[in-house]
Amino acid sequence: MVDITEKPPVFRKATASGSIHLKEATVEAIKSGQVKKGDVLTTARLAAILAVKDTPRLIPLCHPIPITGLDMDFEIDRESVRATVTVTSVGKTGVEMEALSGVSAALLNVWDMVKYLEKDETGNYPETEISGIMVCEKKKGSDETAR
Repeated sequence: MVDITEKPPVFRKATASGSIHLKEATVEAIKSGQVKKGDVLTTARLAAILAVKDTPRLIPLCHPIPITGLDMDFEIDRESVRATVTVTSVGKTGVEMEALSGVSAALLNVWDMVKYLEKDETGNYPETEISGIMVCEKKKGSDETAR
């Protein structure tokens, strides 16, 4: 790990997002609450929260840092679900890995919950794809440091 002992704690914020492409019928099942495993977006939201908190366990060289805030949002289109996670901290290192972990976990949980709807006759997922996972914004320091 990189030694951050001498770094002062400052306000940190990062937002990440990504999408999962699904069949139109699958998106309708999510919207209407007709997925066998339950409420897809609530489960994905909880998975994102857990992943943000567990990032240092998932990514071995990440420092454990205090998470002071987490916002999770979904946008549903005709054939996709976009997850966006914003993480804040007052600490010695950034929170972009936590935001990326949250997005990844949310999208993987969506896939897990709807995979029975996405399979083709061979048991594969030719239309299902997670893509575009990226850091949308990262901030360090500001008036919010005093929080």
